[in-house]
Amino acid sequence: MTRTRLHGATRTRLHGATRTRLHGALGVLLVGGIALATTGCGSSDDGQSDDGTVTITVNGLPPATEAANHQRFLDNVAEFERQNPDIRIDAREGKMDPQTFSAKLAGGQLEDVFYVYFTDPANLIAKRQVADITEYAAEFPVVDQIRPEVKRVFSDDDGRLYGLPYKNYSMGLLYSRPLFSQAGLDPDDPPTTWAEVRTAAKRIAALGDDVVGFGEYSKSNTGGWHFTTHMYSRGGEIATNDGGTWTAAFNDDTGRDVLTQLKQMRWTDDSMGSRQSLEWADLLQLMGSGKLGMYLATADNIPTIVNQYDGDFADYGLGPIPGGQGTLGGGEGYMFNAKASPAKIRAGLKWLTYWFTSPERIEAENKWAAENNLPVGLPEPQIFTGAAAETQAAADAEYANVPQENYAPFVAAMDDIPVKLEPPNAQQIYAVLDVAMLKVLTDRDADVDQLLADAEKQVNAILATVG
Repeated sequence: MTRTRLHGATRTRLHGATRTRLHGALGVLLVGGIALATTGCGSSDDGQSDDGTVTITVNGLPPATEAANHQRFLDNVAEFERQNPDIRIDAREGKMDPQTFSAKLAGGQLEDVFYVYFTDPANLIAKRQVADITEYAAEFPVVDQIRPEVKRVFSDDDGRLYGLPYKNYSMGLLYSRPLFSQAGLDPDDPPTTWAEVRTAAKRIAALGDDVVGFGEYSKSNTGGWHFTTHMYSRGGEIATNDGGTWTAAFNDDTGRDVLTQLKQMRWTDDSMGSRQSLEWADLLQLMGSGKLGMYLATADNIPTIVNQYDGDFADYGLGPIPGGQGTLGGGEGYMFNAKASPAKIRAGLKWLTYWFTSPERIEAENKWAAENNLPVGLPEPQIFTGAAAETQAAADAEYANVPQENYAPFVAAMDDIPVKLEPPNAQQIYAVLDVAMLKVLTDRDADVDQLLADAEKQVNAILATVG
């Protein structure tokens, strides 16, 4: 979801849900807010002092209440400045807020490098509110090893680059390995089709009256978020853009398949449990209690289940999204103030590539994370290719403190499943789609066609405001 700076260790805009995004050692740092952005004040000067020192402002500094992350951030700033005595970093708390962005830019208060979600760059690029860093990025070879589909999020239609990613995520099937074994299912071979999910859910639910085979959301925008994931997994769309005009696209056979199967699993199979109207934390808690077989999730749900809901890393597996025709993904990264000088852009890129884009840093961060009992070895983020990806994999394996073999099915399918981003005005759309999800899970007589038609009208009204 679009986390409201909560679907992650901060509000990672997860569809109205809150979660602690800890993606591997690197992700742990960055998600915790440790990753910093090179943000500058948007002044028109080049940021250089008389002695040639360049000062850049950056955001993402964790609050002092996050003592370990806060100090780790400052330690890395100090080390970077030691290695680069001609650069000074003015680190600041906070991240990009779309509601105040334009005012900060106009008022000269926007940082030189600032944090964005994957849903933000296209609009900022179109409005020319960010700097083109293409020529400067060419000076940093590691940028060429960023996965093309991830780098594309920060590029325009001509391939010009305006920022760098530091973390990404995608949805898969999170499941209970003990319940799979008890139900006679192979915990190393999770379902890869929705028909297989339905069959497995029935077998798991048959283990006892209090066991849920498959869990689903329908409240606080999480239902619409998961409906979107279901649609993408079957090759469908939530909205399409034709010449700049967005239109709802879910009132079709794919949308009917999504709601019809959930309705059948709930009322015909009785494999989804009687308790419904669930939101983000509910399924994590249920999984932690050992009473839930499967649900759609990202890898960072696992440490939250373990740390907040008494789970055990050994109990959880992660498989690819069923259907495999697409999966909902997202992430975060940093972009550059349109007013930033060349000197500031170069300094910012040097910081970013030192801090989180450089594979050489991963081993140190993994070591730090492991020493601080943070999970190392989760299957996300995955932002590199080639030698950089190999470096990350080796560092993850060296310091892994989670059972990486449990996530092998997810990793094996990762490169073959297209990752798709959220629709525009996602949170408003998810709120509308919550209604359809809740209805089919709480009313055995729910009219799927009518629910989709009603949602389509409302979503088209929302999309009409996109501009």
